[in-house]
Amino acid sequence: MTDAGREVTLAGWIQHNRNFGGLTFIDLRDRYGITQLVFDSEKDPDLAARISGMGREYVIQAKGIVAERYNKNKEIPTGEIEIIVAELELLNPSKIPPFTIEDETDGGDEQRMKYRYLDLRRQPVKENMLLRHRLFQECRNYLSSQGFLEIDTPFLVNSTPEGARDFVVPSSKQPGNFYALPQSPQIFKQILMMSGYDKYFQVVKCFRDEDFRADRQPEFTQIDCEMSFIHQADIIRTFTDFIKHVFRTVRGEELGEIPTYTYNEVMSRYGSDKPDLRFGMEIHTMNTLVENAEFAPFKEAIESNGLVAGINVTGGATFTRKQTDQLTEFIKDPRRGMKGLITVRWGEEGIKSSVDKFFNEEQLSAWLTRFNAQKGDLLLITSGKTRMVQKALGDVRLEVANQLNLRDKNKFAAAWVVDFPMFSFDEEKNEWTFEHHPFTSPKTEHMHLIDSDKGAVLANAYDFVLNGSELCSGSIRIHDQEVQASIFRALGMSTEEAQAKFGFLLSALEFGAPPHGGCAFGFDRLAAIMCGTDSIRDVIPFPKNNAGRDLMLDAPGPLDAKQLKELGLRVEE
Repeated sequence: MTDAGREVTLAGWIQHNRNFGGLTFIDLRDRYGITQLVFDSEKDPDLAARISGMGREYVIQAKGIVAERYNKNKEIPTGEIEIIVAELELLNPSKIPPFTIEDETDGGDEQRMKYRYLDLRRQPVKENMLLRHRLFQECRNYLSSQGFLEIDTPFLVNSTPEGARDFVVPSSKQPGNFYALPQSPQIFKQILMMSGYDKYFQVVKCFRDEDFRADRQPEFTQIDCEMSFIHQADIIRTFTDFIKHVFRTVRGEELGEIPTYTYNEVMSRYGSDKPDLRFGMEIHTMNTLVENAEFAPFKEAIESNGLVAGINVTGGATFTRKQTDQLTEFIKDPRRGMKGLITVRWGEEGIKSSVDKFFNEEQLSAWLTRFNAQKGDLLLITSGKTRMVQKALGDVRLEVANQLNLRDKNKFAAAWVVDFPMFSFDEEKNEWTFEHHPFTSPKTEHMHLIDSDKGAVLANAYDFVLNGSELCSGSIRIHDQEVQASIFRALGMSTEEAQAKFGFLLSALEFGAPPHGGCAFGFDRLAAIMCGTDSIRDVIPFPKNNAGRDLMLDAPGPLDAKQLKELGLRVEE
């Protein structure tokens, strides 16, 4: 109320125009919020008449005196004052918008993306953009304060294998040759370490031509970092401090202790390498309890060195038959590949299961004990190949948590995951490939297994996960030329191919490359979690849809024949 009596000038968009006869009220929206304007028809009938025809989204400028509001609105920052308008200027009229510019709009996703310039006016979207701005500033300020140098790297590069398809850019000056947009600045930041810049960072755009989901976009932003003369523990310590700082300063949250788990541990306990730790419902192994069972699915899993396991749903005994049937179909989905789901229910009528004719109550009670179950709980059990069972139960765990509203967006649970596999086997291509990228260093004690037992080789790789999302991925890099060449060979790359694609890197490694490592945080994912939204589209100013299209620009689009000819590309007749 210290501004009462001051003359002010405000400009913005009309949110609402309310005529009460003698008085007319306009809610004026600008970047800073909504302010009520008051027009008195008795004191200035001409001014009141002028605003009567002004609708939503008209752009106006008003001059007047700040006054205390009679009916205060505690829901908005300016809710205790209003402006008694003396002068008004219409800056631009507006068509009726295709959806309401309100916190809760009636516009669908596609429509809001087509008219993104209107959607960006809505307060929730505006708040997301403001948080994104603060996050940008704090990331840069903190890393700069820790001695990191912000160095930009090229966007026009060669195509390199990083796990996804490249976006390619034809060159008119060199017909038949193409640049690629970088999936990450990986090679360049390693070269910077070899050049003596021991702490690098960059808030950078990256590009991947891959399938799009709620947490993926064809172009995205990451906080890319690299350090020299360090070990894995140094990286984890440095970026634990970093992420705690940005949460504290941007959102006012303390993340507390952040544990470190191995890849095998999180897979066996949570069925995911990016576990959601906001709730329990851990996976329990049952092999020793059913190793002599004649029940065919269990027997088959045991004899093939597979896994029998399940989760305990606290209070799940109240689930209906329809709910458990839906979970059974969920786990049988081809993406999970399980044959079925066994239920054990400990309800008011005792212990009931879907396998009562194969197991007695004493055996079922032993299962309940293994799962630390209480009366009122529900066990969900399946069997098969170990990794398939773990991943399937990990998906069921999340599905049940969603149904029970256990994934509180205002709660944050983080962890580091280490000791990832170095290689993974692509069954479709019948070949080994890298788990992270081919510049990741294998653990020294596993070097001798690279040629003989690739599946047993662990990498000096680490991920930072938060609320079931991978926010950061990184590794200690290979700094020895012979080791890098051996990894290329292990991936089936000939000496000539490795030289053609990475000759500059192999050459640089021969000139005193220091030990180095780094990581990259997904900036958009981090902003989305901080804003409490499930989709990174909500925190990107101009996002693409699920098909990778910009609906506002109608991109991508075709090139005309002249442009194609200039680029040396074939023109269809």
